[in-house]
Amino acid sequence: MEFFSVYINLIPVTLVQGLAYAFVATGIMIPFRLISLPDLSSEGTFPLGGCLVATLITTGLHPVLATLLAACSGFAAGASTALIHLKFKVHSLLAGILTVTMLWSVSLRIMGKPNSALFGLPNVFDWLHPAIAGSLLLQCLLFLVLHILLIGLLWWGLQTHAGLALRGIGANSQLAPSLGINAVRYTVFGFGMANAITAFAGALIAQSQGYADVSMGLGLLVNGLASVIIGEAIIGRRRLLAQLCAPVVGAIAYYQLGSIALSLGLAPSDLKFATGLFVLLTIGWPVLTGKRPGAALNT
Repeated sequence: MEFFSVYINLIPVTLVQGLAYAFVATGIMIPFRLISLPDLSSEGTFPLGGCLVATLITTGLHPVLATLLAACSGFAAGASTALIHLKFKVHSLLAGILTVTMLWSVSLRIMGKPNSALFGLPNVFDWLHPAIAGSLLLQCLLFLVLHILLIGLLWWGLQTHAGLALRGIGANSQLAPSLGINAVRYTVFGFGMANAITAFAGALIAQSQGYADVSMGLGLLVNGLASVIIGEAIIGRRRLLAQLCAPVVGAIAYYQLGSIALSLGLAPSDLKFATGLFVLLTIGWPVLTGKRPGAALNT
């Protein structure tokens, strides 16, 4: 009975966390799945968005404009990763590591200190409605509406000529130029869009929790990748809409798994190990059961 009472009390909190961090999972999914180029920049662009929005709000800028500028900063950082990869012929993973390393200094320079409090300052939630900041239910509804809007925009955009070109690069980067697709332009845009979403999430979460920290993106990539893989295991990815919804479904499931682990008595410090083990089992299960090798990762 104690397990159920603890788990039920954790559900609202982890549901808000899952919906908030689902934006990060979506930002990780775009280069990983749609462009077929793994990107590590999220661990840098997430705190960049949070640090920039904190600095702008403390200087008196409207929180909505500050949030939009934070998203733009993420776009610039993601585009930089793509350009490092394309122009300097650096592997996308190494390019992402370089970007994350440099962004730590950039975030620290923006705030001028390791962390910054936002308590008592205006935020985007107060601008929408004062009751949102104090209600987990209203926060869940807000994040859900934002996800519906984001998925709708991505679903529509990826079926336009530009969206098909972007997906074409991911399907066959060698063939795309012969079809008149500018691989550099669309790759830069794809990386920029993905990291703009991640920085937007950082800005929202910084305002939600009331502070920003230069280290708030530590370990975020593993959580986001786990969410993507779990979501794809639950709803698949054969259709575009399913692929776009998978990060949201996976993030919700991932944080509920965390609630179950905590309810069972697992220490919070052990959750990272449990996450890595679960992702390995999810990826390796088809191999262990004799199904298609790597199906969980490559389907």
